[in-house]
Formats: sequence, C-alpha cells, structure tokens
Amino acid sequence: MKIAILGGDGFCGWPASLHLSDLGHDVVIVDNLSRRRIDEELGAESLTPIASIEERLQAWQEVSGKTIGFRNIDVAQDYGGLRDFIVEFAPDAVVHFAEQRAAPYSMKNPRTKRYTIDNNVNATHNLLVAIVESCLDVHVVHLGTMGVYGYGTAGMKIPEGYLDIKVETDEGNVLEQQILYPTNPGSVYHLTKVLDQNIFAYYAKNDELRITDLHQGIIWGTHTPQTERDERLINRFDYDGDYGTVLNRFLMQAAIGYPLTVHGTGGQTRAFIHIRDMAKCIEIALNNPPARGERVMIINQMTETHRVRDLAELVAKISGASVERVPNPRNEADENELFVSNDTFLSLGLEPTKLAEGLLQEVEEVAERYAHRVDRAKIPARSLWTKKQAEGVPTGEK
Repeated sequence: MKIAILGGDGFCGWPASLHLSDLGHDVVIVDNLSRRRIDEELGAESLTPIASIEERLQAWQEVSGKTIGFRNIDVAQDYGGLRDFIVEFAPDAVVHFAEQRAAPYSMKNPRTKRYTIDNNVNATHNLLVAIVESCLDVHVVHLGTMGVYGYGTAGMKIPEGYLDIKVETDEGNVLEQQILYPTNPGSVYHLTKVLDQNIFAYYAKNDELRITDLHQGIIWGTHTPQTERDERLINRFDYDGDYGTVLNRFLMQAAIGYPLTVHGTGGQTRAFIHIRDMAKCIEIALNNPPARGERVMIINQMTETHRVRDLAELVAKISGASVERVPNPRNEADENELFVSNDTFLSLGLEPTKLAEGLLQEVEEVAERYAHRVDRAKIPARSLWTKKQAEGVPTGEK
C-alpha cells in the first residue's frame, strides 16, 4: 500500500511511519517540522535526543533496508504543494497527524489559540479538498481524540461516534435516527477535533470520501519495536507542562526525584493507550476502510481508563516518589467517571497492551537514562484555561 503520513515527524506520526514501513508499505512522510519549532519557541526539548529528520530516515534505511520518503510541505498553508503531492504520489491512504496536538498549548495565549484553529482546521480541510480535486480514491485515517466527547458519560458507555435516538413528532409518531454523539470539547485543541469531525461528515456525504476518524486516548510509553533498533530512531518524550502526557510526566518526575504533580483532586478519569497499540491501531484501520459512499467510520482508540490520582499512587508505589497536589490549571470537573466502548478494534484483532509494572519501569528507565537533559523549570503546567485562574492561582512551581 502507498501511504502518505502527514505529520510523520511527530510523537505519534514517527513510530506509526516506522511501523508501517516495517510491514512493507511504501511510506512517505509529509511534515513542515513545526513541532521542532515549537520546542524552540517554548525553550523545551524532548527528554530523549531527537535526531534531524534526515538522520532519522538514514538510520531507518541502515537498520531495516527500507526507505521512507520525506516532503517538507505545510499542509495547512500550502494547498497547492499538498494537492500536487497527492496527485504525484497517488497514495492509497493518507494518515493525518498534521495537527497541533496539545490542549495546554492551545490554551496558552490568544496567539496559540488562533494558531491551533488555523493550523488544524486548515490542514484537515485542505487535505479533503486536495483529494476531491485529484479525483483519486484515497482512504483518510485521521487521529482524533476521546476529548471531543468531554469527560462525562451520562451513565452510559460512550459509543463509537454515533448515538441512536428517538424523536417524538407533534403528530405522536416516533422517528428513529442515528446522530453524531454530542460533543463537549474542553480546550481549543479539542474544539478543532470537533470541527474536524463535522468536516469529515460533510465530505463523506457530499463527495463520498472514505474516512476513518480515530478518537484516541492519552498515549503512554516510549518504545516501539522499531524505535528500539537505533538511538537515532528514538521517539519523543515530552515532559513539559504543555506537551507532556500525564503518565509519562509522572514517570519522568519519579526518575529525577521530583514530586508527582497531581492537578486538583486527581479525580479526573481519562482513557489511555500504549504507543505500540497506537501504531497497531493505525495498521488495523488502514486494512479495514469504509466503502465509498459510507458514513465516516469512527473508532474509539483506547484500551483502558484510569483515574489520575490512582496512576500517581501506582507510580509512587513502584518508584518511591512522593505525590503533591497542585492547583488544576484546567477548567474541568474535579471528579468524573468515564466508560467507553472500544469493541471495534478488539473485534479486529487488537490485543491491548495494559498498564503493567514492567512497562512502567521501562519508561522510567528511559527517563533515568536521559535525566541530565531535564529542565526542571519546564515541568510545571503554566497554561491556564481562564483569566480568573491566571489572576489568582499559582501553578505549582518549585
């Protein structure tokens, strides 16, 4: 299969690119390297040393004998470049990771809010318009987020995208239909994924594009079988308050003797998935596309749910780290339950990588190995959701 991976230099895009190339697919990464520039803007580097894209691709060719192509295109701004690439490469599928992925960064200030909307929504719309203009039959696999739903479940499992409803008319008739599950985004980042979802629905209906939208949980873990082959292939390990994911941050904090910073009560329940399972899910989605003319296939890409304070206690238990409560920078409920349906991937053969002490220790070992690269000043979460918080709430600096 010929696969273009938009955003293939990023946290999810890079291991997914290697995984698909390892399976024998013809992979080309399309990326404008914006995530690296955001590192420079924030003054925060990945805990793990990230080689240049040229070094990464050369290393992969050396260890695997396979070649991954690369095109530097800003898919949000250079529509012509993207369209010409689609026509020239004629991919069977496009995996769309080319979006600013951090909720805290999207809430940092007016500029980052505007950038997140402009970049993410334009990238998605440009891709779909380019496919329509090319007249090619391309399957789009998009990495969305469980966060489009918000974090309340109304006493039921969150379904995979769609909700069966009954509506009683004025005449007393009952109409049954299926609608997109109501959204409740918790940040500007999550809002862009809601907008993506509606854009996808329109183009699947109007232009019969084949689209799979993966609503993913929070990633944890660092290694995949491919990234372990050479240090130049290592994946990102973000630990800063804007881009670091909660469990990886806890493991990094434990590795350097920093208290595990639990926001608020720690009662937030979130969906999680290991990075290896993320890459496997992309593979499964590519192998099981919707037919032309079908509605968007929406799949919940997660394997388990956990309460944040429970994760902190687990990491503290295996590492001896202390736990510290700090004010929550987010505008969200102190406590929530989360029940999620994830039947599709399980039925298609996913064997979930569940939270286990061995894997947690593996991530902590990575953090310990590169602990000398930590900038402790970048650990606290400083992006606040409201002006009221900005005026009166400290953010847990040490």
